[in-house]
Amino acid sequence: MASKYSEVINKLRTSFKQGITKSLEYRKQQLKALYQLCKDNEEVLVRAMKEDLNKPKFESVICEIEFIRNDIRGMLINLEKWASPEYVSKHIILKFDSTFIHREPFGLVLIIGAWNYPLQLTLSPLVGAIAAGNVAVVKPSEISPATARVLEDLLPLYLDENSYALINGGIPETTELLKEQFDYIFYTGCPSVGKIVRDAANKHLTPVTLELGGKSPLYLDKGVNIEISCRRILWGKFINSGQTCVAPDYVLCSEETQQEFIHMAHKILKEFFGENPKNSNDLARIVNKKHFQRICNMISNSKVAVGGDIIEEECYLSPTILSDVNISDPVMKEEIFGPVLPIVPVKDVEEAIAIINNKEKPLSLYVFSTKDEVIKKFLNNTSSGSLCVNDTVIHLSVDTLPFGGVGGSGMGRYHGKYSFDTFSHLKAVLRRNFNPVLEHLGSLRYPPYTDKKIKTSVMLLKKRRNPFPKVTCYVIVFVLGIMTAVAIRFILIASGWIKYLPYPFN
Repeated sequence: MASKYSEVINKLRTSFKQGITKSLEYRKQQLKALYQLCKDNEEVLVRAMKEDLNKPKFESVICEIEFIRNDIRGMLINLEKWASPEYVSKHIILKFDSTFIHREPFGLVLIIGAWNYPLQLTLSPLVGAIAAGNVAVVKPSEISPATARVLEDLLPLYLDENSYALINGGIPETTELLKEQFDYIFYTGCPSVGKIVRDAANKHLTPVTLELGGKSPLYLDKGVNIEISCRRILWGKFINSGQTCVAPDYVLCSEETQQEFIHMAHKILKEFFGENPKNSNDLARIVNKKHFQRICNMISNSKVAVGGDIIEEECYLSPTILSDVNISDPVMKEEIFGPVLPIVPVKDVEEAIAIINNKEKPLSLYVFSTKDEVIKKFLNNTSSGSLCVNDTVIHLSVDTLPFGGVGGSGMGRYHGKYSFDTFSHLKAVLRRNFNPVLEHLGSLRYPPYTDKKIKTSVMLLKKRRNPFPKVTCYVIVFVLGIMTAVAIRFILIASGWIKYLPYPFN
């Protein structure tokens, strides 16, 4: 039985089968149109995110709108290079044949966005899908309804409706969409829904990217610059009122460092948000009462060192720091996703690593230390989607780094070229010729088989180190070039074309 979205799905599939989206010029045109959407409607988008999350204009522009525009700039700059065949090395039998990777679009993509960054986490995957040549269904989160409505109104005005469709709605609409067969599904959200999405994808053997979250830990070592560290930690924690998938979820440090951090946090938070953060224009709100109540219940019996002010009707919780938290406390059981930062005192690095490794693998891990041996311990003895040293969240701005989780924090990766590759099938291609000399080598595989053929085949196929590294090859080419130039000059002198050798040969 056809779902209510079958007509939309069939229209997009027809467009893809006609090859419309495979044209690089078409992809560029659509990317430019999406860029124009963000440029023309900046104030509209800022107002929508203000309505949904009370998001400050700075965060809406820098973390959402400009993030998308920059994403598109990078795609337009690199699209032709990334879409070109990628030639790869081969063994000696195929030395004069072509071996390359051809990137082709999967086809029909479903993108399910998230509410905490309702523009970035919806449109950034779409940028990758368009650049790779796919058609796409976009499903924004219903928990940020104002932004979802704006996107529903604007997207058809800028993008080709035959190739890209936006469907709004809640759980029933998403459930209905997941009954359809897609060629790729990209989901951003929580692990529990991620499992549902993957189960639906498995029915059609559809590949997925799951961008989830989890409790991203932060280790604060003794001896670091506590003021700079505190600024970077509190910024990363309290942007978007803590509703960031890579926000530091809890701090591991010594009791002495805990006291230094709390003392400094009082000062820094006043600088950030004033004496009364409720009146600050730079502090977002928790998205709705359900999430607000969840966070309040989580911290109800905790020791508040900073903040803790609540205004329920505004979904307002001031930037809050909890001290002397135990790993068995309710606040340590699930991702907080709000403006609360627990501090768990630990004896040493080993205890911190043990705590991290006893939990699900995090999306990001933060280490603040000036000691190489400490940083290497975390790098080599923990597993996380990313590791950021001496700062928080800012690593997401580097699109030459892959962004994605591992284990419970997700699967797959995107940003920059990783987005292009995520939405591309990497087709392996070998193109052979009919050279009769090389066919003689290839004939070793034909029956009748002999021991000599085995021995020769093993010798030819055996992996070896390159006897001429790149630098050596460059030196050889340079020397041969000089020798050739000198030889040509002597020939020209002998033939009478020139009468003497110029310096330094005269």
